[in-house]
Amino acid sequence: MTMPFEPAPPARPAPPARPTHPDLPPLPDGVTVASLRALATSLATEAGAVIRSKRPEIVVVADTKSSDVDPVTAMDRAVEELLVARLTQERPEDAILGEEGDDVPGTSGLTWVVDPIDGTVNYLYGVASWSVSVAVVVGPPDPVGWTVLAGCVHDVVADRTWSAGLGEGATVDDEPLRAVEPAPLARSLTATGFGYAAARRASQARVLTEVLPRVRDIRRLGSAAVDLCLLAQGSYDLYYERGLNPWDMAAGALIATEAGARVVGLRGAPAGNLMTVAGRGPALDELVALLEAADADADDGA
Repeated sequence: MTMPFEPAPPARPAPPARPTHPDLPPLPDGVTVASLRALATSLATEAGAVIRSKRPEIVVVADTKSSDVDPVTAMDRAVEELLVARLTQERPEDAILGEEGDDVPGTSGLTWVVDPIDGTVNYLYGVASWSVSVAVVVGPPDPVGWTVLAGCVHDVVADRTWSAGLGEGATVDDEPLRAVEPAPLARSLTATGFGYAAARRASQARVLTEVLPRVRDIRRLGSAAVDLCLLAQGSYDLYYERGLNPWDMAAGALIATEAGARVVGLRGAPAGNLMTVAGRGPALDELVALLEAADADADDGA
């Protein structure tokens, strides 16, 4: 008996493609934001585990950088060497920009921006928090001109990991960061940080006297990367700091923006060494105006 022909069921429509982020440039063949994010996370968490397991009871300063109170430890150097070795193995054509100077040229157009220990003074004294920050950017290795593609910040003390990919959102321990309701300036818990040069600190202290009466309170944690991630998840309402280096902010700024915050500079400039300000809603604009009026992007006497 001949069975009647039964037409095949109609094909299920393909899910709509996720729109490409407007800032996403062409990537090398076979490279995706997701794969870069996964590698950044693997590197940061591996380095964090090394720091956590091998921190000596007494940490010795191996060298200093910008001033006598800006230390470098043997662990800073060892972890940067680990990150460079891993990246050279996994992404041999990429460039590397590291805080401790182990820079590597590349040909792919991608640069990995790494901070082996963000919060070295905290690490030195055994005071939380310190972190590992790993990001990958395209364009010049400078916040003014780069596009950050992916990044991870691993809080070594808390064993907590934030990550983000451009256009993919941000997570903490693989859980998406929730939307955060902006707070008014007067009720904004505000984080900041200070430089190591005495003249810079004097200027920052003056600016602090302008900001403190106008916000809920001030926090100074000592790791800019963690500060930006805490702002991303809503533990802070606002954050500002002068003097951030590329490795201080690369991953954290992406995590904050992918969580719905804005990260800007003063006077229409992008965030960078002169000033980095992060937050949400009108309070961010009010803080920017307050910092501009206080000339927070210039050192006294300069």
